[in-house]
Amino acid sequence: MELGSALHFLEDKTILVTGATGFLAKIFVEKILRCQPNVKKLYLLLRATDTESATHRFHHEIIGKELFRLLKENLGTKFNSFVSEKLRVVPGDISRQDLDLKDSILKDHICNQTDVIVNIAATTNFDERYDVALGINTLGVKHVMNFAKKCSKLKVLLHVSTAYVCGERGGLIGEDPHEMGVSLNGVTGLDIDMEKKLVQDKLNQLREQGASENHIKLSMKELGIQRANLYGWPNTYVFTKAMGEMLIQISKESIPIVIVRPTIITSTYKEPFPGWVEGVRTIDSLIVAYGKGKLTCFLADLKAVFDVIPADMVVNAMIVSMVAHGSEGGSSNDRNMIYHVGSSVSNPVRYQNLHDYCFRYFTAKPWINKEGKPIRVGKVTMLSNITSFRRYMFIRYLLPLKGLELVNEASCKYFQETYRELYRKIHGVMRLVDLYRPYVFFNGVFDNMNTEKLLRAAREGRVEMDLFYFDPKVIDWEEYFMNIHFPGIAKYVFK
Repeated sequence: MELGSALHFLEDKTILVTGATGFLAKIFVEKILRCQPNVKKLYLLLRATDTESATHRFHHEIIGKELFRLLKENLGTKFNSFVSEKLRVVPGDISRQDLDLKDSILKDHICNQTDVIVNIAATTNFDERYDVALGINTLGVKHVMNFAKKCSKLKVLLHVSTAYVCGERGGLIGEDPHEMGVSLNGVTGLDIDMEKKLVQDKLNQLREQGASENHIKLSMKELGIQRANLYGWPNTYVFTKAMGEMLIQISKESIPIVIVRPTIITSTYKEPFPGWVEGVRTIDSLIVAYGKGKLTCFLADLKAVFDVIPADMVVNAMIVSMVAHGSEGGSSNDRNMIYHVGSSVSNPVRYQNLHDYCFRYFTAKPWINKEGKPIRVGKVTMLSNITSFRRYMFIRYLLPLKGLELVNEASCKYFQETYRELYRKIHGVMRLVDLYRPYVFFNGVFDNMNTEKLLRAAREGRVEMDLFYFDPKVIDWEEYFMNIHFPGIAKYVFK
């Protein structure tokens, strides 16, 4: 693998980006514009019904974000004209054929001009509606692949998946493909067309019964978890992402494809500035709850490694992999690759570290609530298994309710009605525990041999590694969490 200049590769290229309003996609777009202003064009596919609504989303959810502050400062009064020249907003939907591009002239133009497709579109909710998740995370990949085959100049298609398509498997997890129909638990019969039919039949049944939209939503969520669990995946998100990868394997033909599997993505390490983050992302939900004084217990194996990687390093790895596999001369074998982008092998950090960092940071810099009072945090109760968690919940919430015996359906109903808020709180906590349990007790590490080879080739080649760094070994986790990530959460996430 001989890598040339990344800046040279990006020059005069046309790139189609799906899921452009997403956290990672925005960082990708900003990086390209800032580092290579001579990129020809970025088409940003936004889920919208028309150009007007897509443009509104573009201004409010992408270019209007503080993420673009440095680019605005660098360009000054030329910023708006530069953005107009380099970015083209495209209303569409990857869950539909031809990405739901209604303008045939624009569709043909994109097909004739696109050099690189970056598919980042996804719904990342663990318990998303099955119809929605299947449409975007699975069938959306098929539609992107079909569209890619019409792009006459295409040099590479980069698909962003997730390292957790492995399910709850432990040990060393390889950068291996997901073969069509192969479940994680040996259960046979996994068929994507049948899953699609199952969803449609269920929706038709619910509508014929006159079910409310809320009931349909809940039923679709439940169906997604059931189907995922049936075949060995812990939730709808990773199940549908895994099926998306299966579709790539059977339909890639001669298209050069790169699959990037990030682990838990956190705030930016360096660029465009340290600590930028958007929304409550996976592990950050625990950090926010703790900082606000709402986390009284923490359920995890403190010795376990939790694999995190800053978002700018993920984007840099994406760009370098595009250079490696989008350049001329590669064979079909070395132009199709899977890359784990994480830290668990190269530079592991453990839940014990996270616990200590949280206590120290929020003790020194407590969150100030809306009444102007600092929230004091303390050491949380650490629980190492589900049994101890249930015992904790019983002692904390149910034991004080003397004389209440939940021994039959009537007494449970009495509890739900009399202690409605308490029941809602317990139910909510248990739901979150069920969703996050596979990750807080995850005991696997992600082999990154392919990514290490890519890193080595980039260093030995002509890639500008000061701009496109992605080696997690350089991260001092204490420095990162204490001085970058936690302050970023405090600034951009806390309300």
